[in-house]
Amino acid sequence: MSLSKNASHQSAELLKEFVAGNETFQKTYFKKHEAQLLNLVKEGQNPRALFIGCSDSRVIPDLIIQSNPGDLFVVRNVGNFVAPYKPDEDFHSTAAAIEYAVGVLEVSEIIICGHSHCGAIEALYKSSCDPSMVHTYKWLTLGEKAKSMAMLALGANAPKEELLRATEHLSIITQIENLLTYPYVKKRVDEEKLFIHGWYYDIETGGIEYYDPDSYQFRPLGELGE
Repeated sequence: MSLSKNASHQSAELLKEFVAGNETFQKTYFKKHEAQLLNLVKEGQNPRALFIGCSDSRVIPDLIIQSNPGDLFVVRNVGNFVAPYKPDEDFHSTAAAIEYAVGVLEVSEIIICGHSHCGAIEALYKSSCDPSMVHTYKWLTLGEKAKSMAMLALGANAPKEELLRATEHLSIITQIENLLTYPYVKKRVDEEKLFIHGWYYDIETGGIEYYDPDSYQFRPLGELGE
């Protein structure tokens, strides 16, 4: 693949930033926490939670909750969606991560974290369809149920921003429903060995809400610590 001179220069400059960043990481964070990080190599990983988040570059799991290396087993995809259980021999990356986290790592918590201003949710309300993006548009159908629920609750003519925020929240709930179609997940939940959480991250404030199934509402995450 050939790049124009200008594009090649921009690529080189970006890579220089990444190289400098890695050097800084080695000299500062890694050096300070070297014993802890090497212990993770020696003992292997034993994460406490599976974090299913969006691929959005503005949502960084370890950053927003200040977790440490080894705390989270993370899978990210467009829209933080979970496809329903489908026991075939096709390629299922998110399902494989769930299977490994629950069956091998035996995590005790699964967090499905959506967020505000999600591009995947906004795409549900766009009528245009680029035929070359067949995988993306197929994947986005996993958000259609949440969209239908939002439009039913607010009305199809509700302000777009209200529909988007409602769909983002409702999608978290529908993805939890999909997650519970996995037999091994449902079994461990029923045995109270696995707990599922729905979170909503507000990229404008940095705050997180959690879904409270008893009140059917999203509440500030801080309330859990009270």
